[in-house]
Amino acid sequence: MPLITSAGVGSGLDLESIIKASVDAENVPKMQRFAAKQESLKVELSSIGEVKSAISKLKDTIEKLADIDNFGKRIANIRQPDGAEIISVTPTSDISTGNFKIAVEQLAQGSRAVSADGAFASADAVVSASGGTLSFSAGADKSFDLEVTAGMTLAELRDAINASDTNFGITANIINTGDPDVGSKLVFTSNVSGDGNDLVITSDTAELDAIETYDATTNPSGGMVIADADKAQDAIITVDGLVVNSDTNTFKDAVQDMTIRALEVSPEDTSGTKLTAKLDVDYDRESVTKLVDELITNYNNLVGMIGLQTRVGKPLNGDASMRALSDQLVSTLGSTLTDAGPFESVFDIGLGVNKKGYLEKSSLVRSLNEAMDDNYDDIGTAFAGENGVAKKLEELLGNYVDSDGLMKQRETNLNSQLDDLEDDVINHQERMKSFEASLRQKYAGLDVLIAQMKQTQSYLGAQLSNLPGFTKSK
Repeated sequence: MPLITSAGVGSGLDLESIIKASVDAENVPKMQRFAAKQESLKVELSSIGEVKSAISKLKDTIEKLADIDNFGKRIANIRQPDGAEIISVTPTSDISTGNFKIAVEQLAQGSRAVSADGAFASADAVVSASGGTLSFSAGADKSFDLEVTAGMTLAELRDAINASDTNFGITANIINTGDPDVGSKLVFTSNVSGDGNDLVITSDTAELDAIETYDATTNPSGGMVIADADKAQDAIITVDGLVVNSDTNTFKDAVQDMTIRALEVSPEDTSGTKLTAKLDVDYDRESVTKLVDELITNYNNLVGMIGLQTRVGKPLNGDASMRALSDQLVSTLGSTLTDAGPFESVFDIGLGVNKKGYLEKSSLVRSLNEAMDDNYDDIGTAFAGENGVAKKLEELLGNYVDSDGLMKQRETNLNSQLDDLEDDVINHQERMKSFEASLRQKYAGLDVLIAQMKQTQSYLGAQLSNLPGFTKSK
């Protein structure tokens, strides 16, 4: 049967208002309770999310404090000679702290070979009429071959060398002198540095002698000459007066566990002595201080967030898990340490908890700077050692924010309740539709009955008025 949407039309009674009032009496209080429940769940979910976010932020810091490598960093402070920058250094965490004086005596270089005067009139000069093979090598393991085609010019040879896929580091250039007696000079530069690693060029035909490197003993017919100043050479530095050689400008472990790069030759003082760079290797105290400051900030942020969300009127007021977390934070932070030198707890390295439960720097026992001065390595053990406080805090916080942690479980539970509530609202709305439909059916019969009674009344009235002697009242 179709739903009656205009109740009272027949009877003239305001049945629509009666139906609406009946439905509202049943529906409105229930919907209000649904809305209040939904708001309560959302507020609690938001509070849980705020606390969880604060825990996660602290856990990120704790994970860094639980990594012993973050306490093993070294920093190198270099005081260069005035007006120069002769070295750069990269220390590892294994290097011992110390002070060094370093001078750069000589930079490493590759060799440079130049063709003889008059060997080539211009860049268009033909280097070989019939072609051949040039072989290039430098050092023990660098080599490549190049096919010289018949009629190849000097410019084409240069381009072929520079474009070769197997070229290990030879750059070819042409210098046009403008002097007809000198002509165009072919210049090869090798990037293979180190004593004894001069460029060697040979060929399989005498026609290419002008491009071979000269050697008084092995190849006196070679036309490419490497001057003494252009020979490949080592880099040489002195560390506290001790001479150190390297076939490149990089010195790995010249000072054990440190890489030194020579950037330029040291300038000399008025007596001709090479000036030194002063190198101080120390613990990276600044990075540790920043980590401790980050710990204090994020720890206090969590403590403050728990306090905020558990106030009277807040959804987590009186929450047992929040009280447990607050208690566990303090007890774990102050837990007893082992194998951490003189530090029995982190409160011995310049930290403390005030009356409000907030973490702060303290010098009651010793300051953080004093602890780093006297027992730097033990600070790392105190946090990141096997029994370190960071390891314990990492485990504690993980119990709350990991994928199967308490906060995640509570979020899942609250979201599930919201989903169930949404289903309840839908089911209730369906019941209200049925309730309204039943009311309309009931009032439809009343409407018809009253309408019929009105019709009967009208009919009887009309009949009576037509009877003899019937007088209609005025």
